[in-house]
Amino acid sequence: MELTVHNISGEATSKKVTLDDSIFGIEPNDHAIYLDTKLIMANKRQGTHDSKERSDVKGSTRKIKKQKGTGTARAGDIKNPLFRGGGRVFGPHPRNYGFKLNKKVKRLARKSALTYRAKGNDIVVVEDFKVETPKTKEFVNILKNFNLEGKKTLLVVKENTDNLALSSRNVQGAKVLRADSISTYEILNANKILLVESSLKTFEEMFSNK
Repeated sequence: MELTVHNISGEATSKKVTLDDSIFGIEPNDHAIYLDTKLIMANKRQGTHDSKERSDVKGSTRKIKKQKGTGTARAGDIKNPLFRGGGRVFGPHPRNYGFKLNKKVKRLARKSALTYRAKGNDIVVVEDFKVETPKTKEFVNILKNFNLEGKKTLLVVKENTDNLALSSRNVQGAKVLRADSISTYEILNANKILLVESSLKTFEEMFSNK
């Protein structure tokens, strides 16, 4: 797929780039996308929820009534889960929700996500630029030039600089990521992806290892 390179003013230049079909033109694998996204979301979960079972509840262990002859169900101590204030049965405990996923599946998921975005014309290639001073206004102007103000925008760069990071951190919905740290979730979550021209080389190097 061939795309026109734009400058930061949003104007098309005379340059064109060809997206690698082995990255942006594969047969998408929906199940790989599902697994990788599930792993990313699972790793964000704290897993700190906890509950007290009957052995953790403070209270006497005395049998509250005799076993037989009362006409009601037998009962043990006051910490019985059937009683108010008793322990909880099979309640949640701290745990890690993460699971193992092979590197090849993660790689396939990212390439599948990039392919979907390329087919949907959601990728814009921008020529390399520098942010001299950390100014939010300058970053907002770049988004305005591409009619992306207020939209979820992912700017993919080769190397993230401090000035660029500081300029974008207060812009709601916008995110700047290095090409080698991009995730399947971030690719699919954005409305538009701005690819800095030099980041394409990083993608080729990153996905060249089979």
